[in-house]
Amino acid sequence: MKKAGIILLTVFAIILEVLPYGTVMIFAPSPTDRIKETCSYFSLTPVGYAHVTPFVTAMLTCILLVLEIAESVTKNVYVRKTLWFISFAAVITSLGAILFGFEYYNITGGLITVVLAAECILVTILSKNR
Repeated sequence: MKKAGIILLTVFAIILEVLPYGTVMIFAPSPTDRIKETCSYFSLTPVGYAHVTPFVTAMLTCILLVLEIAESVTKNVYVRKTLWFISFAAVITSLGAILFGFEYYNITGGLITVVLAAECILVTILSKNR
């Protein structure tokens, strides 16, 4: 049951990352104007503007999903340890938008961080119970 919960959390995080509201980019065409645009975590547009952490978070989340499925089939101890490290790295990189300022972080990004943090906690609990 816990394994299914972890996989569902990862799928929910990926769904949130696919939505076009996750990554916030602010452009300033003039000193007084600000244009706020949002896009998916999987979009390469923010990477072109040196905002790489959403894309890295999306890739880490996809790797997590593959590893969780592999762990549920193989029950390998090393895969379990890797799951925790990658989920922790995904939480840290999901907070990367704050480095640009809080206006670059929105509710969708916050939900992604919360879901990934919950997943990290569940992986820890699952590893201790085995």
